Amino acid sequence: MKKLIIVLAVLLSCNASFAQLFTKKKIINLENMDKKIVSWGYFLGFNSYDFKFEYERNLEDILVDNTTGFQVGLTGDLRLNNHLNLRFEPGVYFTTRNLRYDESYFDGQSFNPSDLLREAKSTYIHLPLLLKFSTNRINNIRPFIVGGVSTALNLASNEENPSDNSGGQFRMTTNNYFYEIGFGIDLYLLYFKFTPSIRGVFAINDEVVRDIDPNSPWTGNITSMKTRGIFINFTFR
Repeated sequence: MKKLIIVLAVLLSCNASFAQLFTKKKIINLENMDKKIVSWGYFLGFNSYDFKFEYERNLEDILVDNTTGFQVGLTGDLRLNNHLNLRFEPGVYFTTRNLRYDESYFDGQSFNPSDLLREAKSTYIHLPLLLKFSTNRINNIRPFIVGGVSTALNLASNEENPSDNSGGQFRMTTNNYFYEIGFGIDLYLLYFKFTPSIRGVFAINDEVVRDIDPNSPWTGNITSMKTRGIFINFTFR
């Protein structure tokens, strides 16, 4: 009987929450929040980075084992009009990508099993400048799309490391440039605005730093290597 009462209480609570979000008659939370010219917040989130390769020769693709990383940062928002905002979201992003090479890259050369794997750790200081276009507010929710450009400083790039892949060091460029596009939804709660969003990020520049040997099995066949990734952010304002 106690379990039944608990289940009924949970269902009633969920029903009340659903009604609060989507019914026409409801209390409007934070009614004047979007009228602020400038507002600030912070975000936490997860990321999944990958690489897009273009090749010189028709060898097996370099496989990327991408892992789930995380990010944290601040949000600055400038209101331009009722539907358009300029947003700056500086943050620190942590990720690791493992590159797996096929044995064909070492044709005619001796190699160790460890030579088929290279780890690319990245710590990005990510600086995006975004335009956010929001729909009209529907009770306590407001969907939006967002897009823009960004630059990122990779603190773990190894770009200036004199040792290259022959010494086990995979090197990437420190300064990188991206374009981004995504969507999300503003949820107006009682005391703050909570915003889950998802965004795709795509590198503009080639990020690989080539080995000293132009015929290196690790970089000799790469025409370009560009980051692409997905961000899932949870913003609090």
